[in-house]
Amino acid sequence: MNKFLILLIFFSCVLFSCDKKEKETNFIIVFVDDMGYGDLGSYGHPTIQTPNLDKMASEGQKWTQFYSASSVCTPSRAALLTGRLPIRNGMIGDEETSSRVLFPDSHYGLPSSEITIAEKLKEIGYKTAMVGKWHLGHKNEYLPLQHGFDYYYGIPYSNDMDRINGISCCPGSNYWKQYEMDEFNSKNYNVPLIEDYEIIERPVDQTTITKRYSEKAVEFIKKNKNDKFFLYLAHSLPHTPLYASKDFLGTSKAGLYGDVIEEIDYGMGLIIKELKKNNLDENTVVVFTSDNGPWLPFKTHSGTAGLLREGKGTTWEGGQRVPGIFWGQDIKSGVISDLGSTMDILPTFLEISNSTTIDDRILDGLSLKNTLHNLDKSERKKIIYYREREIYAIRHGDFKAHFITKGAYNYPKKTEKIILEKPLLYNLNIDPSEKFNVASENPEILKKIFKIKQDHENNLNAPENLLKHRGLK
Repeated sequence: MNKFLILLIFFSCVLFSCDKKEKETNFIIVFVDDMGYGDLGSYGHPTIQTPNLDKMASEGQKWTQFYSASSVCTPSRAALLTGRLPIRNGMIGDEETSSRVLFPDSHYGLPSSEITIAEKLKEIGYKTAMVGKWHLGHKNEYLPLQHGFDYYYGIPYSNDMDRINGISCCPGSNYWKQYEMDEFNSKNYNVPLIEDYEIIERPVDQTTITKRYSEKAVEFIKKNKNDKFFLYLAHSLPHTPLYASKDFLGTSKAGLYGDVIEEIDYGMGLIIKELKKNNLDENTVVVFTSDNGPWLPFKTHSGTAGLLREGKGTTWEGGQRVPGIFWGQDIKSGVISDLGSTMDILPTFLEISNSTTIDDRILDGLSLKNTLHNLDKSERKKIIYYREREIYAIRHGDFKAHFITKGAYNYPKKTEKIILEKPLLYNLNIDPSEKFNVASENPEILKKIFKIKQDHENNLNAPENLLKHRGLK
């Protein structure tokens, strides 16, 4: 009898061990719109309450030098999904309108030749869904279902587009008039809500949009709890105009902007709760980050970049350095001050999921798996800051050189492009606010960064199948 019990326990342990080993990793990306580096409690905001995200940051990894690939919407989203700089994937703006983002009258979208995270994971059996703002082409041939997603629920472009009733998207007096109305609504924007390919609501009620996105995310997790899945949740807020549901409107000490962030945080809590309820927290990786920095001209309706300089639309730190939180399976907790990029998410997920690599084109992302799992140093040593087709700045290690500077949206003064005769140089570890130019004291560092720029530009247009890409090292 004792021998029988011993054998039973042994085989039970073996079976349990094998089951655990075979557990495959689920992936969730939460990508918010225009959230600043300093908008979360864990990143220093004194009055916005974000307990769920703060807990994720303390239990997982909080990256303090994490970057979006662009300072505006369309290119940053394309870079996230493809692991490639916008100059490579073609999403550098609409040439016809000279805009850096796509609009409802744009004819183009993310090329079918690009390979997304969703496509690669779907190849190995993942269920995939995109919930939220797409902004990579509104025509059917460019929507998420054409790029590896099984399901789509969201808006096709920014929440301030398709304006009606004479309301302006710009931060002048006309913008503020919509908040003087008796009814808090979003009827001034004829933005469609799409499910798969069908418009199901127009104009979409944006006062409940954050709530509905979070509910759809939970619904997808619940539906696919027995399968491996990839969820891309791209909140359309806190991009202006701002809206919050009745449960959150007027509840934050930080005003309407705080209401919006706190509702997003509440939704994160629902997602984590659902994962834990189904024992999926042990085999799911969740990433939370932003597409770019805060849209500063909107004053109290914009976020804050904290101690970083400038915001959305610029290649100063406030434009592209964003919160970066990694939480979940096998992620060792810590504060990471190494460099990371949203473009690194694709190769990281592919390595963790044991997917095949993408070797027929240049990837600008580098896997962060060893940092996430072992707290190893990040492989990323450089950040290249593009604005449309030009390199405005390059960071290498501690130092960042600016070759061109330009503000955004005529804020705080007229926007002018300045091609610098002598580059500006800042030590970002000592001077993250980019206040003190140290170019004259560091000619050798500038020389090295110039070489990086030259090499990158020389290889940029070469046939990709003839290049052996070694990453941005």
